[in-house]
Amino acid sequence: MDTDPLLSSIYGPGWRHCPSPNPQLELVLSLEREIDLVELEQLCDAVGWSRRPIRRVRKALQNSLLRVGLWRHDPRVPRLVGFARCTGDGVMEATVWDVAVHPLYQGAGLGRQLMDYVLEQLRLMEVDRVSLFADPEVVGFYQSQGWELEPHQRRCAFWYSP
Repeated sequence: MDTDPLLSSIYGPGWRHCPSPNPQLELVLSLEREIDLVELEQLCDAVGWSRRPIRRVRKALQNSLLRVGLWRHDPRVPRLVGFARCTGDGVMEATVWDVAVHPLYQGAGLGRQLMDYVLEQLRLMEVDRVSLFADPEVVGFYQSQGWELEPHQRRCAFWYSP
């Protein structure tokens, strides 16, 4: 856990630096910083997802177990460049949804760091089993991180606590 008081005031407790190959770029993972729905919609547009009604997205976020933002840090206006959320019982099982990293930031290991942060938070809750659903073209990304694919290896992957 990082302890910079300025960043703690912006991103809340538990924030973490997200290393980037570009030393000029400061990226931060946060559970606490509120997700702006317009920014989230812009991120979803950038990765090519279909639009969802804002009121339903708001309700989905309110009912999520975890909401993790990946922020390009700027002390005046941080920008949301990545996102993931989880639903579940918070004890035994969780499901990861809506993992997105803006295309301008893809290919630098940020998606892996985002997922590592999500799994770390779920481990702290002592969640034993995590599932996710992904489009077929990105299933390999999860498989390369040790997720076990469902038998048909199309959309669903599982992670089990060691």
